[in-house]
Amino acid sequence: MASAPAAPLLLASTSPRRREILEQLRIPFDVVAPQYEETEEDPVAHAVGKARSALGDADGRPVLGCDTEVLCGGRVYGKPAGPAEAEEMLESLAGRTHEVVSGLALITPAWEEVHREVTQVAFRELTPRDVAGYVASGEWEGRAGGYAIQGQGAALVERIEGDYLNVVGLPVALLVRLLASRFPGTYGFG
Repeated sequence: MASAPAAPLLLASTSPRRREILEQLRIPFDVVAPQYEETEEDPVAHAVGKARSALGDADGRPVLGCDTEVLCGGRVYGKPAGPAEAEEMLESLAGRTHEVVSGLALITPAWEEVHREVTQVAFRELTPRDVAGYVASGEWEGRAGGYAIQGQGAALVERIEGDYLNVVGLPVALLVRLLASRFPGTYGFG
């Protein structure tokens, strides 16, 4: 006898990348725009705030909140405001290793799982032509650190250590472990 399908998670995010990743994993989910204002530079606090803001809409289902930042040399690299800022970010990351840090919160009314995931990303040396070509592509728009590793931005990267999908926008290895632990067999894991 087949088990009943899992109730969809409630994803407290409007990120198309997070939706794509959950669809790829065939984890059922619904989306709600979080009602949360980011006031500090802590992806864990943002993940918790987003998830908690959607808990009232969850009807007992688990709520998933996530936020990602790029850090290098003590600087937080957010989403560039324009092409000049994207160019400056890419030039400052060139030839260096940076951290992609995600906060992930999986919560219900009864419990909260709150975690931080870090992936190391090393950029190759970039020429001014490399940077100008990438900025001209427009792919940097809306991306922390000014690049998308899953697109043309892959050409900027020399190597990574850790969860590749964390760099895309959702720490999947961590999420799968949590789902398998908290809901064995329910979402296809554990």
